Amino acid sequence: MVQPRHHRASLVRSLATAALAWGVLASAHAAPQAKPARLGLCAACHGETGMAQIPGAPNLAGQKLDYLREALKQYRDGRRNVPLMRAAIGPMSDADLDELARWYSAQTPATPSNQGNP
Repeated sequence: MVQPRHHRASLVRSLATAALAWGVLASAHAAPQAKPARLGLCAACHGETGMAQIPGAPNLAGQKLDYLREALKQYRDGRRNVPLMRAAIGPMSDADLDELARWYSAQTPATPSNQGNP
């Protein structure tokens, strides 16, 4: 059965749109995010990949971006009263905090079998 010309054109447009979306998604996964310039101090406690390095520090890997962004602002501004966190991120700009939140939210949490702890 021969499809009308407008159905074929619609199918071609749909396939082209899907291919474009696939390309965008593939490139987003192919290009890893650059490490934030301010990651070092955070990584001392929370780990470079968001898996805590010291007891009591929370794992940040895979946390929701909006949650991390808001929590960091609250620590910086003193709404969350944790002097160590305020000292660590007090001088950071919103752009710095956003970069850190994006980094940690994009990390994959480690499971006990691949975390590397005994």
